[in-house]
Amino acid sequence: MTINFPNRSRSYDATRQAVRFWGYDQSMESSFFVTVDALSKLQPDMKTNAVDLLRAFDTNRDRIYAIAAKVYGRGRRGTYDLNAADV
Repeated sequence: MTINFPNRSRSYDATRQAVRFWGYDQSMESSFFVTVDALSKLQPDMKTNAVDLLRAFDTNRDRIYAIAAKVYGRGRRGTYDLNAADV
């Protein structure tokens, strides 16, 4: 199972309090959510408004993608949540 992240789009989901992004395993698309707590662990000085959360995601994108690939490797699901314990 190999996951790639060619789509650089991301958005803040206020309901889940997470930044959403997408990964692809061949033609299969999967949604990933990195929580505010996980982003705070990656970037402790971050403010928790949508603009700063997206900025923190962009700053830590490569690291988040590596974490997402590890979580994806644990087994296939519809969506994947990356939380502070994964960071």
